[in-house]
Amino acid sequence: MRQATTTTGGRLLSGHGHLARRLSQLYVGLALYGASSALLVRSGLGLEPWNVLHQGLAERTGLSMGVVLTILGAAILLLWIPLRQRPGLGTISNVLVIGAAMDATLAVTPDARTLGARVLLMITGIILNSAATGLYLAARFGPGPRDGLMTGLNRVTGLSIRLVRTAIELTVVATGFALGGTVGMGTLLYALSIGPLAQIFLRVFAVPSAPGSTVVATGPSNRAILPG
Repeated sequence: MRQATTTTGGRLLSGHGHLARRLSQLYVGLALYGASSALLVRSGLGLEPWNVLHQGLAERTGLSMGVVLTILGAAILLLWIPLRQRPGLGTISNVLVIGAAMDATLAVTPDARTLGARVLLMITGIILNSAATGLYLAARFGPGPRDGLMTGLNRVTGLSIRLVRTAIELTVVATGFALGGTVGMGTLLYALSIGPLAQIFLRVFAVPSAPGSTVVATGPSNRAILPG
């Protein structure tokens, strides 16, 4: 009986450690995602598709990019209702953490003045964003608002994930650019590199199943979606 009790206690402690790791990855990933987006802003060489829209709206409204990101994320969650999407902890945390982390980083990071510094900020931002994506998605706490919109539209319309995502991102880039958002070399490089880099980091930060779980641990799907 003592051995059984000891074994059960060990599993509980191990299970708590497993959850702590997942929570740490979730919030570190979200904070780094916001910070990396801020670095791309300061590079001035182009932003991720959604942040082109966020920057354009910020220019027109006078709000900070982080506040715009948070408000738009919350508004997109309302679109989940007719799509019958269910938010998870990662979804709500995405709305609350990324915008705050972005504004905090923008407050302490000046604009780059030389081309070399701008390119360095751009490359650092893209790599850090990829690592943040791997951390956040590997924690498995649910998609961000924008990715939930994508998967919901995929299910309702029957169109492929690739087609839905492409249509959404082309729309937000075009709208953001028209509003004054920055599109440039960084936007193109981000679009080309985020998938392969995020997939690498998904493998690096993969969290194995909790001890005693009946679910067989598997690696992240090759069709993993990115946080939005």
